[in-house]
Amino acid sequence: MANDTEKPKLSKNLMQMKFMQRKQQSDVREKLEEEQQRVIDEEHWVLDIPELKKLESRYEVIDSYVPCEGLMYGRFSFQGFNPAIEKIAKSFGVAKEEEASEAKEKEETVSDDEMARRYEAIVGTIQKKFGKKRHRNSTGDESQVKKKKKKFLKPKED
Repeated sequence: MANDTEKPKLSKNLMQMKFMQRKQQSDVREKLEEEQQRVIDEEHWVLDIPELKKLESRYEVIDSYVPCEGLMYGRFSFQGFNPAIEKIAKSFGVAKEEEASEAKEKEETVSDDEMARRYEAIVGTIQKKFGKKRHRNSTGDESQVKKKKKKFLKPKED
């Protein structure tokens, strides 16, 4: 039974004929192409990203045109193509810059009372820093009572 499933071998002379050699070469070529294609298919669509990590999109999809309303006025001009539009854009930009600077100034301004408190605190720290050593520990009040040196007291006898 083993001989029934095997193909019979052809003679040496028959194998040396040109048509048989061409057939062998085409078979070898087909096997090489199949192997190369198999290697390409195995490598082609493989991602090196771990499967546990979800792929997040870099883009945000919004179904509304409302965010686009924040655009200046809808028209643009570049490199002097439409000077009228550029003038409008410049005036619109100046107005926005003024609003932004006013808002920033309101945030950064300090009232007179706050400025006076800060100045007092700074003056006190500078006085402490540049004062003499014996005056550094004092808070600046001259009304403090000077500590008297304690004398040694003898224990009382009963």
